[in-house]
Amino acid sequence: MTAVHDDARPTGRCPVAHGFDAMGDDYYRDPARHLSEVRDATPVFWYPYLNAWIVTKREDCLAVLSDWRTYSSASNSAADVPEKYRETYPPELVAKMIVGQDPPGHTEARSVAQRGFVKERMDRLQPEIEARAHRIIDRFETQGSGNLLEEYSLELTTQTIMALLGLGYEHEAMLRQLRDDLFAVLSSAHEPLPEPKRSEVWERFVGANLVLREIIDSRRDSDADDIISVMASARKEDGSWALPTPQIALHVSEFAAAGTDTTAQAMTNAVIFLSQHPEALQDAIAEPELWPRVFEETVRRRPSSTFTSRRATRDVELSGVTIAAGDMIWIALAAANTDPDHVERPFEFDIHRPDPTDHLAFTAGRHTCLGNPLARVQGATGLRVLFERLPSLRPDDTEELDFLRMALLPVRRSLHVHWDVADVERSKERAVRTLSLEVLERTEASDGVVALTLGHPDGGDLPRWRAGAHVDVHVPNGGLEPFVRQYSLSSDPEETAVYRIGVLKEVSGRGGSAAVHETLLPGSRVTVSWPRNNFRLAPSPRYVFVAGGIGITPILAMVREAGRAGADWELVYGGRTRASMAFLPELAPYGDRVTVVPQDERGLIDLPGLLGAVREDTLVYACGPEPLLRAAEECTSHWPKDALRLERFAPKAVERTVPDTAFEVEFAGSGTTVAVGAEETILEAAERAGLPVISSCKTGTCGTCETPILSGRADHRDSILTASEQEADETLMICVSRAAAGCPRLVLDR
Repeated sequence: MTAVHDDARPTGRCPVAHGFDAMGDDYYRDPARHLSEVRDATPVFWYPYLNAWIVTKREDCLAVLSDWRTYSSASNSAADVPEKYRETYPPELVAKMIVGQDPPGHTEARSVAQRGFVKERMDRLQPEIEARAHRIIDRFETQGSGNLLEEYSLELTTQTIMALLGLGYEHEAMLRQLRDDLFAVLSSAHEPLPEPKRSEVWERFVGANLVLREIIDSRRDSDADDIISVMASARKEDGSWALPTPQIALHVSEFAAAGTDTTAQAMTNAVIFLSQHPEALQDAIAEPELWPRVFEETVRRRPSSTFTSRRATRDVELSGVTIAAGDMIWIALAAANTDPDHVERPFEFDIHRPDPTDHLAFTAGRHTCLGNPLARVQGATGLRVLFERLPSLRPDDTEELDFLRMALLPVRRSLHVHWDVADVERSKERAVRTLSLEVLERTEASDGVVALTLGHPDGGDLPRWRAGAHVDVHVPNGGLEPFVRQYSLSSDPEETAVYRIGVLKEVSGRGGSAAVHETLLPGSRVTVSWPRNNFRLAPSPRYVFVAGGIGITPILAMVREAGRAGADWELVYGGRTRASMAFLPELAPYGDRVTVVPQDERGLIDLPGLLGAVREDTLVYACGPEPLLRAAEECTSHWPKDALRLERFAPKAVERTVPDTAFEVEFAGSGTTVAVGAEETILEAAERAGLPVISSCKTGTCGTCETPILSGRADHRDSILTASEQEADETLMICVSRAAAGCPRLVLDR
C-alpha cells in the first residue's frame, strides 16, 4: 500500500532518482524494468512522494530483510482506529499483525500460525484446490471471453483460503469484503479515509472480526487441521491459550487479504507472460510438472508485492548512502529479483532456470511470507487446470493497465481474456473433471451397504447426468494416495443438487469400499469426478432389468427414466438375503413390476425362464456380480445383437489364443508415435512418452480413456463397448485394448 506520511517531509535528502515514478504507467506496466532504469546510477535513493528510501540492489535488500534489530517492521501495522471502536478494537491490537511485529511478539504469533501452513498440509489441500478450480471453470467455459482476474483467479484464491480456514460458503461474502476492508484500514494510517467511507469500512471490519471471534471460541480444543482450529487450540507450556481470540481474528483477517489477492495477481500475471512466451506455455502444457516453475518465474519477474517496508532504528549506510534512524526504507523486491549482479538474463522469462526459487518474491528472513507454501501449491495448480481446460486462452490486451494504484501492492483489477469454445470438448480428452463435494447424508441401505448423498457445499447444481452414469470417488487412504473407485449414481437425475451412491463393503476387496464405510461420514469432504456414462439407457418401448446385489444402484435411475418415457418395464432383483438387498423400500411403490428374489428364500434368479423367449423391441439391462452377467449373456445369445447391455464391476476375462506382440501407435493430435511392447498397454506407452493421456480404472471398465481410431484394427478387451461397437472399430480403451493380430500400426485421434 502507498505509505504517504503526514509528518513534515525532511528536505535535502539525496540522492534522488528523478526518473522514478511509483504512480506512473511505466511502473504499473513493469515495476522491475522501471526500477532498473535508476538502479545502476542510484541503487539507494530518496523518494519524496513516499517520504522513504528505496533500496534496489539484492545485496542491500537482503541486508535489510535479515536484520530486524536495525530494520524494524513495527511501523507496518499502524491504523487510525475510530474512537467508536477502540474498546472493541484497540490500536495496539492492530499493531500485533504478523507483518508488523518484531521478535519476540512476531516469533510467538508466527510459530502458532505456521502450524497451519506447513507444506504437508498444503499438499493435502491440493486436490481440493484442483476440484474448486474445475468447478469455477465449469461456470464460464462456454462464454469464450471474460475477466480472468475476477472470474477465475480471485474466485479460486478466495475459495482456497475458505477451505484452509474451514469456513463454509455462508461466510464467503464476509471474507471477500474483509480482504478489501483490511487494505483500507491499513492505508488509513497514512491516507485518511473520508467519511462516510471511513465509518462504513470500520463497521464492516469490526463486525466481521466479531463473527470470527465467535468461530474461534467455538474451535478451542478442536483437533481439526483447518488454520482457525490449529491456532485456536494451540497452548503455551503452562496450559493457557497461545494467542487470545481477538489476535487470532486479526491474523485470520491478514490471511483473508494476503492469501487471496497476491496469488490471484500472480496467476493473472503468469497468463500475460505465457502469452508473450508461447514456447514456455507449450512446454508446460506438454510437461505439467513445469507449472510450479511457471509460477516461480512469474513471481520472480513480477512479485505481487513490489515492495516491503522497514524503519531504521539507528543510522546506517547502504551502497554509500547514509540512512538516518527513524527513516522509512522500502525494499524493492522486483528490483532485487532482476539484479544483473545475481541473475543471468534477468528480464527473460525462463521457466527452465537452474534454481527457480532463487528470488525474494516472498521476501526473506523472519518475515518470509507465511503463506508461501499455499501460494505455490494453488498458483501452480490453478494455472495447470486453467490451461488443461482452456489451452487457447489469451489476453485481449497485455498492455491493459486497469490497476488500483498503490505503490507497495499494485493491484490489477481486470485482465480481459478470450478462448476458443471448442476447447470445452477437446479438454474432456485431456483432463478428468472433478468436484469437491460434501457428504450430506449417510444411511444404512441394507446389511453391508451404505448410501451416501453428496452435494456441493455451496448448494449449487451439479453437472447433469442420465441413468446409468457413474462417478469416480477419491476415497481417503490415510497418508497414501487415495483409492479411486467407480460407483453408479442411484439418485434421481432430476434432483440436480445431489448425487447418491450405494457402496457395498467388500470384506475381501482391495480396501476402497472399506475406506468408504470407515471414513466418509456426514460432513466429510470428498473429490468426485464428473459423471460418465458407459451404461446409458437407450430408447426402447420395453425393458427387462436384471440386478444382482449392489448392481441395483444404476437400475434405480433406469426404472425412473423408463417410467418417465412411458416405456413398459419389469425388474428382477436378486440378492443373498432380503436384509442384504439395498433400496427395497424405494422399489415397493412399483408393485408387481418388481420381482424380489432373495436367494435364501427363492434360490437364484431364473434367467432361462426370464430370457429364454426372445421379446420383440425389448432391451435387457443387467448389472451385478460376474456369474450373473455371464449367465445373462448365455441366456440372450439367441436375442438380436446388442439387445443385452451390461455393466461389470470387474473386467471381463479375456481369452488369449496367441501371445501378445509389439506394435506402433501414432497419436495424430500430437504427431507422436510410440512403440507398444508386448508386455505393456497403449496407455503405459503413451505415459512413458510424456503424452497427456487420462485414465482412471486401467481395467477397461470405466471408459475414461476411450479414444477414436483413425486407422488400423483393434483387439478390444474392454468391458464397455457392445458387440456392434467393437465390430465397428471406431474407438478403443487404451488401458487394455491393443492392435489386432496382424495389424502393426494404429493411428489414434489424440
